Amino acid sequence: MIVMPRRLTDDVADRVRALIEEQQLEAGMRLPAERQLAARLGVSRNSLREALAKLVSEGVLVSRRGGGTFVRWQHEPWSEQNIVQPLKSLLADDPDYSFDILEARHAIEASTAWHAALRATEADKEKIRLCLEATQSEDPDLASQADVRFHLAIAEASHNVVLLQTMRGFFDLLQSSVKQSRQRMYLIPPVFEQLTEQHQAILNAIQSGDAEGARQAMMAHLGFVHTTIKHFDEERARQARITRLPGDPTVFSRETKA
Repeated sequence: MIVMPRRLTDDVADRVRALIEEQQLEAGMRLPAERQLAARLGVSRNSLREALAKLVSEGVLVSRRGGGTFVRWQHEPWSEQNIVQPLKSLLADDPDYSFDILEARHAIEASTAWHAALRATEADKEKIRLCLEATQSEDPDLASQADVRFHLAIAEASHNVVLLQTMRGFFDLLQSSVKQSRQRMYLIPPVFEQLTEQHQAILNAIQSGDAEGARQAMMAHLGFVHTTIKHFDEERARQARITRLPGDPTVFSRETKA
């Protein structure tokens, strides 16, 4: 794996974070004026502005036009951007972080399935069932979208707003990096059949109120998805390496024998 050089903006942002901790600036407190802060950190004002913009996008700071930059209020409503935005930056630098997110889904969705089995209403169960039916579409794009709705319906049935918002954020992050792989899964009959059986096992456990069974079924399903997507990625990388080989392989073979 190629390690990308650390950008100056990230370094300055970390130094601003360190300053906030060092000065024990609490939520709502204002940062020093831009000129003063740039001099203190020994960086240009342009570099500082980029770092501050990054911290604002991550929800660490809030900027008020004509009023300065403040440490974000702790009592402001939680939003999925506070979790999603920093992870988007990681994915932009290294797509392999998508597998970290898939691993995190194991913990999150094991909990959503568990709580859904205990708390799902009849309306919740019906919505999950309808989403499962929709995954049987012959259009792989529609089937993969229904797959996402199935998992989000389970998160809704958990009746835990933090779990639900986290799930929504994760799927937003994974939409581009995993979408093609998810569509491919619905194009391969043996994989499609296993996905259907796994989804049905999750639904059955939720419908019967079997929390542990739902958790185990979800873990088994996500393990299968993780392994399958990783296999697709490895296969794609291998094909890419082959296409980058110089010249015609058959020519190389003939030259070697000569």
